[in-house]
Amino acid sequence: MKRRPTPHTDWCARDHRCNLGEHRSEEIVVDLPRYGRAVLTRVTADGGTGHAEIRLRVVLAAAEPAARRQLLTILGDLRALVTRAALAGRPTPGRSPR
Repeated sequence: MKRRPTPHTDWCARDHRCNLGEHRSEEIVVDLPRYGRAVLTRVTADGGTGHAEIRLRVVLAAAEPAARRQLLTILGDLRALVTRAALAGRPTPGRSPR
């Protein structure tokens, strides 16, 4: 299988992270010791579609009911985050796209 190389973007890490036709940025890490960690990577797929890839690790409570409440909170907040991010990407009437 041969692929034509795609040009790197200005934010691309330009190393082994770029493979199989996609380009990946360096990771942006938010580390909160004893609480959790989030890692954000910007990705452009082979077809040119851009994505934000987010890995999240949160320390859960030892008690099962509390851990379940945390998971429910995480899911609710992730849904709101994805919705807000999607809406932020829509063009605003009367404004030129950037």
